[in-house]
Amino acid sequence: MSSDTAAGAALPPPGEAMVRRSSGEQAALYIRRLIFDGRLRQGDRVPQDEIARTLGVSRIPVREALLSLEREGWVTIRPHRGAFIGSLDEAAVRDHYALYGLVYGFAAQRATERRTPEMLERLGAVCERLDGEDDPAAVARLNREFDGLIMKTASSPRLRAVLRAMVGIVPGNFFALVPGAIEVERTGIRTVLDAIASGDGRAAADAYAMMLQHQGDLVAELFTNRGLFNGRSRDAEGPAPR
Repeated sequence: MSSDTAAGAALPPPGEAMVRRSSGEQAALYIRRLIFDGRLRQGDRVPQDEIARTLGVSRIPVREALLSLEREGWVTIRPHRGAFIGSLDEAAVRDHYALYGLVYGFAAQRATERRTPEMLERLGAVCERLDGEDDPAAVARLNREFDGLIMKTASSPRLRAVLRAMVGIVPGNFFALVPGAIEVERTGIRTVLDAIASGDGRAAADAYAMMLQHQGDLVAELFTNRGLFNGRSRDAEGPAPR
């Protein structure tokens, strides 16, 4: 590994979250994980060859991933020098979840207008199952089911296109990695359901926005505790500080 990679240790193997993703998506998720775990910090050069070997892919998907990560603000690509980890911005992290809240809030408002007894029953069943569930993997599945029902009922191709363009910040199971996220989800989706059931689309949108704002607060706190907002900038060609 290059001397300017954090800790100088071998890269960890890819996790289960890599399954069913394209090679470029795998590489992007893996690099986010290296940043999240503190193996790559601000100013570190991204070890493209080693990442490609670890994932069993060519350098092409890794380059694709870096272009995507540059657009998201995770890395900076310097011509003829390589890709380097950029500085994470706390405001950008909070904005990310605020935007999610706006998108899902809009979907909830549309879903309220188009709700059916069957849809409300299914949302209620998800809430009931979540009330007694603490396993992060199961909570993630229930979260996807709830959000999926909202999106399906909203029936908006444009909303789906917007969501496809948004990429998660936390590299892995959100509910396993972010302390307190399960309880926020449990309380939040119940509030969303109550608003939809009462026919108040504006309240449903506000509830989604509030839930995701709270999740963003938890992520910002987690990143702060991990030192991801506090990395000192350094010359990418120089030695890592000890």
